[in-house]
Amino acid sequence: MPADPKELGLQPHPEGGWFRETWRHPETVETPYGTRALATSVLFLLRPGEISAWHRVRSAELWIWQGGGPVHLTLGGTGAGPEETGVVTLGPGGQHVVAADEWQSAIPADPQRATLAACVVSPGFDFADFSLYC
Repeated sequence: MPADPKELGLQPHPEGGWFRETWRHPETVETPYGTRALATSVLFLLRPGEISAWHRVRSAELWIWQGGGPVHLTLGGTGAGPEETGVVTLGPGGQHVVAADEWQSAIPADPQRATLAACVVSPGFDFADFSLYC
């Protein structure tokens, strides 16, 4: 698996790691926050030593492991700030749904290996629906 983000056409993500949108459903839906695509998908790469900082999205997010080493996905509840409620480790065939508004963070499970995931968000991702915990 390439660990160079440029080989995959990825750019830096504000939460950490690297991403590229790979699909956006052409149909839209009205949400309390505005019009959103029905669903979106990104490739998301974490290299050794990189983390996905605590963040949340207003929509549900399906993580699907794609390659490299496993990834630890830490869940943090839906309160004003994250409070760890569990850790899910995704490897070959692994997937997990993070509920809408649930805090999440991720880190490669093997500190020597990059990890690649697909993340599908529905209703579709919009940076207006993204909160980074500082």
